[in-house]
Formats: sequence, structure tokens, C-alpha cells
Amino acid sequence: MAEKNIFEEIKSFINDYGNYFTFTAALKEKGKNYKMPEVIADVNSGNPKSVDAPDVKKDNLNYLQDIVVNNCVKCRLSEKRKNIVFGEGSPDCRLMFIGEAPGADEDDTGRPFVGRAGQLLTKIIESINLKREDVYIANVIKCRPPGNRTPSDDEIECCSGYLREQVRIIKPRIICTLGKVPMEYIVGKDKGIISRVRGNEYKYEGIPVIPTYHPSYLLRNPSAKREVWEDMKKIRDSYL
Repeated sequence: MAEKNIFEEIKSFINDYGNYFTFTAALKEKGKNYKMPEVIADVNSGNPKSVDAPDVKKDNLNYLQDIVVNNCVKCRLSEKRKNIVFGEGSPDCRLMFIGEAPGADEDDTGRPFVGRAGQLLTKIIESINLKREDVYIANVIKCRPPGNRTPSDDEIECCSGYLREQVRIIKPRIICTLGKVPMEYIVGKDKGIISRVRGNEYKYEGIPVIPTYHPSYLLRNPSAKREVWEDMKKIRDSYL
């Protein structure tokens, strides 16, 4: 079968299964025997050293981005986007930040957190003796909602499988969610408002999660920076 058709089937399977690493197994069930790219072969080999090697993580993220996410038209947000904002940083990081969705600057550049809030996030990262390239930064939603509105539940549902795969590939030591939307998606809406949830520890895919305020909130409420600093110190002292 032509390479293009294989990729089309991969995209179909992520819609059906929510996990593109099930692709090989699903093909096997259908009696098909495609020669898969090395990236997928590594993941399905069951060899933890192979899967967790930094270069394999990088290849898997690139594959997920280039073959699946960059072709996504699963929801209405794809209609007016300029760029998909997949995420960036070290695939072998200890700390992963998860925000809400791209804004105008991010939509223009295809990079997460590059506006004023992003500049503040960079300072927050540097406050715990790291650089942006030492962490990984992603959003729950990969396309900008019109007018920077809050993503709807169905938009989050459409995009959530991509974030889940990013987390599974990277396997960070700790996740820090930024703001209400990622906090509710990662730890659950039943946990309470973010002012009560921030700084506490939860689990997502077996990985510790500490929510904190979004940098844009800090720009409007500078007094909350002290609380974010306490959260960052907890992350630094316990996991980095």
C-alpha cells in the first residue's frame, strides 16, 4: 500500500482508538501487515530503554506532530487557525508545563507561550534554575479559539488525545498545569476552584501534577506571584 494511505489510516485510528500507538495492534487484528516506521516499531517493541531514549522520544513527538496533529480537522478550531501550536522543549525533560490554548502570538508563530504571558513563564522557569529548553511546554488545545475564548468541552475532547500522547511519550517527572482549563482537564472539575487546588499534588497517567495560576492571571494580579513562587519551590525541591 502507498505510504500516503498508511498515514491516512493512522489518522483514522487515532480517531477510533485515541492512541496512535495502538495502530500496529489494530492492523494485526484486521489481518494487515504493514511495515511501520521505526518510530512506531520502537514504541511497540516493548523495550523500555528504546522507548525512553531521548532521540526516540523526539522522533515519536515529531511523528505525532507531523503525521497526525498537523493534519487535524476534528473540530471547528481548525477552520480559522494560522498555525497548529503543538508544543516545544526537551522531550527528555523532568518538568512539563501544560497551558490552556494558543493566543494570537502563538497562532502567528506556531510556538507556545511567546506573548507577554510567555515572557513571564520564561522568568518563572528561570526562577527555579532552569531554561525554557530544559522543560516541555504544551497546551490542552492546539489551535487558537476565536477571540481567545475559553475552549468548549467538545473542543477539549477532540484535542485531548494528542496531549495524552505527548505526556506518554515524554514521561516527565512532574507536570505543572497553568490556569483553570488544564487544571480541570488534568485533575478533574470536581476538585474545586483553582485557588484551592493550586499547590496540591495530584496524578495524571501516573505522573505527579501540581496546578498553579496561569501567567496571564499574574499579569492582572501581581500579588499572586508569591503563591506561584511557593508552588515552583515545591516542584523544584521535590522533583528537580
